[in-house]
Amino acid sequence: MSAKEIVRLMNEEELIVWNVMKQAEEKLAVTAEKVAEAYLAGGRIVYVGAGTSGRIAAADAAEMPPTFGIPEDRFIAILAGGEAAQSHAVEHAEDDEHAAITAINQLRLTRKDVVIGLTASGRTPFVVAAVRHARQKGVWTCGLSNSARAALLKEADLGILLETGPEVLTGSTRLKAGTSQKLALNRISTAAMVLVGKVIENLMVDVQANNRKLEERCVRILRALVKLSESEAWDLLRENDFNIRAAMEAYQATRQPGPATTVPTGG
Repeated sequence: MSAKEIVRLMNEEELIVWNVMKQAEEKLAVTAEKVAEAYLAGGRIVYVGAGTSGRIAAADAAEMPPTFGIPEDRFIAILAGGEAAQSHAVEHAEDDEHAAITAINQLRLTRKDVVIGLTASGRTPFVVAAVRHARQKGVWTCGLSNSARAALLKEADLGILLETGPEVLTGSTRLKAGTSQKLALNRISTAAMVLVGKVIENLMVDVQANNRKLEERCVRILRALVKLSESEAWDLLRENDFNIRAAMEAYQATRQPGPATTVPTGG
């Protein structure tokens, strides 16, 4: 096959993922609600994965604090093989059930927390053991798998089947399976943050402005919410450490008689 034929074949196969995601909508929504409830109760959301699934989980967890302005310990990823597995394959680690149980115990989970395990095969020992152990502790659990024969789907309180079928490269789950898992976590975590109030309309009002690009985004968001010139928005945000909510409250305080309108805290 030519390079173009290979790319086209992969594109055609990826179309399967969209149908799978549609079929999983209801369960993804339930999981998002559980995550939102856990967050508002002060709990943590713990992802568990190995290999590609683990790296997808780590990426979603890492993106939550800067995107939604939340503490770094609220979304956590446990990877088979530890932190080293984020950049290097540690294939043998996925069979270590004891390491999974140890990792869960070290977190000292409570019933306020949620654990979400993901594995394409649904039988990766590290992930299955972690979800099983968390559930035994009374923690609500969800399992994401791309195989209908997955043990994980039975071990979790809620099993979500993402049946994407055989890969273009047999067994290479970084393809369709990985895409579906990434989309699933996107939907779960984003919907949950919308539910807890981290978004106004479709704007990320709690984004952390840690660089110039994000400062510029804060300016655009503030101007979309209140009537300010670009220079006024910059000044107001600088005065409020680029905290959009604080800037909005400051703006409202100068425009309205009496007490300022309270801006939703977003959890």
